[in-house]
Amino acid sequence: MPRKNPTTGPDGLTRRGFLTSMGTGAIGVAASADLFAAGKEAVDPQVMPAGRTSKVVLRINGETHVVLAEPRWTLLYVLREVIGLTGAKPGCERGECGACTVLIDGVARYACLTLAAEAQGSEVTTLEGLMDGETLGPVQTAFAEADAFQCGYCTPGQIMAVEGLLRTNPNPSAEEIRRGASGNLCRCGAYKHIFEAAHRAAELKRGK
Repeated sequence: MPRKNPTTGPDGLTRRGFLTSMGTGAIGVAASADLFAAGKEAVDPQVMPAGRTSKVVLRINGETHVVLAEPRWTLLYVLREVIGLTGAKPGCERGECGACTVLIDGVARYACLTLAAEAQGSEVTTLEGLMDGETLGPVQTAFAEADAFQCGYCTPGQIMAVEGLLRTNPNPSAEEIRRGASGNLCRCGAYKHIFEAAHRAAELKRGK
């Protein structure tokens, strides 16, 4: 009758086999750590470490702002948290809702998808830039007259989208207005009034 090995477990694994497998695993972990450390040393020295800022010069609403910003900071973050212009709203922050819409060189853009550094050399217009002191601009006035909001959170982005449309097309058709506002979502569903406000804003801008 074969002699039973007292060091053999119920699954057939011997003590020597277990210790051997553990030793191999430890060597693998050590080797991985060495490779990781080598990879860290091989990082391109031109890549700016996280947390380091550099000077960014932004032209916003006719004024020049010099700020220190990390390369990863979005225009939306810098506008709100660094400069203090809170008209542009953080919504989805992935380019779907349009609440953060601003104008860059007169074109409607999502501030959440635009890095602050990208806006250097351009003219940025925010909701605040449409006002003349405490007087509302034509598009803002039209939105108030047409009651084109409910909760109002999306309204700044809606206004900037309409402003951008009217700067390129002063007399848009109903279909052109729908297309121009299609990148801005209104969870309250006030689209009918928003389109009416866009028509009214076009009239106000034309002096009617």
